[in-house]
Amino acid sequence: MGFDALIVIDMQTALVGRHPCNEGEVVDSIGKLVHACRAAGVPVLYVRHDGGAGDELEAGTPGWEICAELAPLEGERVFEKRFNSAFRQTQLHDYLQRIGARSLVMCGMQTEFCFDVSVKVAFELGYEVTVPKGSVTTFDSDFAEGGALTAYFEDRIWNGRYARVLLLDEVLAELERGPRADG
Repeated sequence: MGFDALIVIDMQTALVGRHPCNEGEVVDSIGKLVHACRAAGVPVLYVRHDGGAGDELEAGTPGWEICAELAPLEGERVFEKRFNSAFRQTQLHDYLQRIGARSLVMCGMQTEFCFDVSVKVAFELGYEVTVPKGSVTTFDSDFAEGGALTAYFEDRIWNGRYARVLLLDEVLAELERGPRADG
């Protein structure tokens, strides 16, 4: 298939600092995706949430920054959002259209909020979405442990409906094979 962009959603210092489920595995998996995309010439795009004045994700505060392990390189695009969707009023869709993107790899957090709606909006906009297992996380809640909740979304909500959910190694292998022949 090949990929046209990697979208990293809300991997911000304040959120990662609250230790979401499988934090180490997820940060490591996303790090591998970022590295592989950079090596393959696939654009790495970041989406960062601004929660407004006084919020842990207030623009310009340390908690708002992308976590150090995944920080963008100079020249990599960061799209600021104020809503759960990575696409609403962010210019992300316009940018993806400008670069001719059709096939996206998406990773980040929070499973049942910003990540879920962003996958569904990407699908509605006509993108082919791939979600690598182990690259999405959330927090434990009153009704479900974070890992179980993420697995439920991966297996029962996204896969085969809104996205392809693949093992990380499968996505990395696709990236190693290089760009699409039809692109």
